[in-house]
Amino acid sequence: MTIFTTNVGTADRIARIVVGLALIAFAVFGPDGIDWKWVGWIGVLPLLTAFLKWCPAYTLLGIKTCGR
Repeated sequence: MTIFTTNVGTADRIARIVVGLALIAFAVFGPDGIDWKWVGWIGVLPLLTAFLKWCPAYTLLGIKTCGR
């Protein structure tokens, strides 16, 4: 028995990976002197949901972007 039911499809996963990496790149390599660079670390969340193939918000809203 799995804890998570897959609810994130392939296209959705690719978009989450791209956005997650972009946000983390901003946090690491963004311009100096910006006080809110920490916001880029939010990019960990889309990466995590992409690799787990499960999104808790989708579960709450009853959304499924995978073919199953």
